[in-house]
Amino acid sequence: MIARALIAAASLAATAPVAAQNVTADPQKLAAVLQAAGYQAELGKDNTGDPMITSAAAGSKFVVLFYNCTDHAACSTVQFQTAWAMKAKPTLAAINEWNHGNRFGRAYLDKEGDPGIMMDVNLDKGGMPASLFRDNLEVWAAVMGNFKKQVAQ
Repeated sequence: MIARALIAAASLAATAPVAAQNVTADPQKLAAVLQAAGYQAELGKDNTGDPMITSAAAGSKFVVLFYNCTDHAACSTVQFQTAWAMKAKPTLAAINEWNHGNRFGRAYLDKEGDPGIMMDVNLDKGGMPASLFRDNLEVWAAVMGNFKKQVAQ
């Protein structure tokens, strides 16, 4: 019985530092992870008062919006989002074609007919390892670049 308790305690101790290093929806820590990955990260607030980070990749600005927040803090999910103001607006068919052919990055047309894309990242329940978050960030940068080439030219 004592051996099982010691093994369980050792197991918890071994996983605690890993969980402590996970990326969560903490704006300051998330900004630091973005900067460590070579991205700019300017902290701010969205129009509802929730945290927001402004950054850039693939030649375009994007924001990291924080969701599932309690009192504009203690958030659990984030969303990468960007949009382009264009003179020649893409068609809904072009947006639907993008969404059908791409698993990551949902495309949409705003009320002015300008295209945008977004990608959700769930950081709830302890977050995710920094390496996996950076992988999601690289996927997002690739999505932005591909979308810009294919739709938002």
